[in-house]
Amino acid sequence: MTDIENAKANLEGHSICLCRDGEIITNDGRGISPMMRFLADGKDLTGYSVADLIVGKAAAMLFVKAGIVCVHAKTMSAAAREFLEQHGITYSFDTLTEKIINRQGADICPMEKAVAEISNADEGYAALKKKLKQLHSK
Repeated sequence: MTDIENAKANLEGHSICLCRDGEIITNDGRGISPMMRFLADGKDLTGYSVADLIVGKAAAMLFVKAGIVCVHAKTMSAAAREFLEQHGITYSFDTLTEKIINRQGADICPMEKAVAEISNADEGYAALKKKLKQLHSK
């Protein structure tokens, strides 16, 4: 079984599953929080494949920054697909959508808004950290 097949097979019941050479990491955090935590903790995810429930441009930027090599999403945005393509990351999805909507269903996801005009993964990570800090201070 390939890493991405393993990640997809082990996603059930979790929000994200990362696999590399038989090692499996799962997390049940919401949105981009698992990847933000992995990056903040300095976890080396180079070469991992990821299966995720929802992948927007924000998540795609974090995957690029982390050195992820393959991504599968239950739902992927067009912007995420474009960003992964630009960075040579293999991807697949069950559903492609134009935009990722916020949890209330009323607007674009705030994380997507934060990175909409950014094309560099490091700058995207910084913008996401800033946005999360703003949201948590409310």
